[in-house]
Amino acid sequence: MSGIPHDHYEPKTRFEKWLHTRLPVVSLIYDTIMIPTPKNLNWMWIWGIVLVFCLVLQIATGVALVMHYTPHVSLAFSSVEHIMRDVNGGYMLRYLHANGASLFFVAVYLHIFRGLYYGSYKAPREVTWIIGMLIYLAMMATAFMGYVLPWGQMSFWGATVITGLFGAIPGIGESIQTWLLGGPAVDNATLNRFFSLHYLLPFVIAGLVIVHVWAFHTTGNNNPTGVEVRRGSKEEAKKDTLPFWPYFVIKDLFALVVVLLVFFAIVGFMPNYLGHPDNYIEANPLATPAHIVPEWYFLPFYAILRAFTADVWVVKLVHWVTFGIVDAKFFGVLAMFGAIAVMALAPWLDTSSVRSGRFRPMFKWWFYLLCVDFMVLMWVGAMPAEGIYTWISLIAATYWFAYFLVVLPLLGVIEKPTAAPATIEEDFNEHYGKPGARPDLSIPSDHPAE
Repeated sequence: MSGIPHDHYEPKTRFEKWLHTRLPVVSLIYDTIMIPTPKNLNWMWIWGIVLVFCLVLQIATGVALVMHYTPHVSLAFSSVEHIMRDVNGGYMLRYLHANGASLFFVAVYLHIFRGLYYGSYKAPREVTWIIGMLIYLAMMATAFMGYVLPWGQMSFWGATVITGLFGAIPGIGESIQTWLLGGPAVDNATLNRFFSLHYLLPFVIAGLVIVHVWAFHTTGNNNPTGVEVRRGSKEEAKKDTLPFWPYFVIKDLFALVVVLLVFFAIVGFMPNYLGHPDNYIEANPLATPAHIVPEWYFLPFYAILRAFTADVWVVKLVHWVTFGIVDAKFFGVLAMFGAIAVMALAPWLDTSSVRSGRFRPMFKWWFYLLCVDFMVLMWVGAMPAEGIYTWISLIAATYWFAYFLVVLPLLGVIEKPTAAPATIEEDFNEHYGKPGARPDLSIPSDHPAE
């Protein structure tokens, strides 16, 4: 399992030995929950359990909703109303599912930005990071297709706009768009395809999550210092780690309870706060909404998509260099997907030898600005693409790319980092081992450190 030296599961009873030689499932579970975990993890390491909860919630509520949903353009909207009005607890199932998607993305964005700050993407965790990005893309696809299923006005026109982006691909765009829609326009075939994929993709995500967990169990967890656990011997490893059970399980469960208090308060008292009122109007291909906006978690990349208009100099340059093949629409599509691609390439774009942002004084300010930039993109993505909003979105989009393509490579050359602690144990004792602080939780020598 983990590369950190530790004691493994040893079957004791005859039944345990018999089962272990045939199906070592107990050993797998034991080594998973007792994995040695850096003991200096802070509260930003709680989002993993929130994400697992969200995935289980979405699958469970989704399966229940499917029992009452009808994927047909003439019946979809009324079937959702049937769920809300006639099915016992149906309104709660739908609100849990809809707001569960929002909680999913809140947790994943905090999870990603924590990884960007503490350098969780750096060697030897590059593959773990890439798998995480694949999970994020699958989440975005699942959420987009799910937003189409209620067949309200924003569902229909959101699908029309987003699938229309594929038509911007030179030469093959129209064929891809027709294949994706199942016809020349958003219609019944589109709804059926999106319904099938929306039902399938969560199980693909679950598989990727298993691989993601397996990957970081193999390399070991990153931690706020970025210093690796000592691997010379089990005794040294025990000084830097604690078993995941019970220490971090209890901590994660406590954090999950706090998060769920806020979540259920939103579901109970303001379930439609993050939704759009136009989606309570049945889809009408003949009536275009005044302002088409996606769900809030797509807004930063939607802003980047709209930022690069035909009058932007870089778009003009690319249009001229490619002899007119890449127009403003296609450039916007490339920019939107490129904004995610540069995040995935962070392990190779960051040239600093120091992993954690805690010890990188210049990096901190650029990273904080990136966080503000992301919020600005989210805000401007909900605004009309006119007036000063176009300039704000262009400036914010430019900084997003500049951070990954310029700032990260240059900081590794010019930045002078501060000294990091020699070991995780040293960092832990500095924060928690002082007089009056909580007692040291080092494992006794006779306690297994799995």
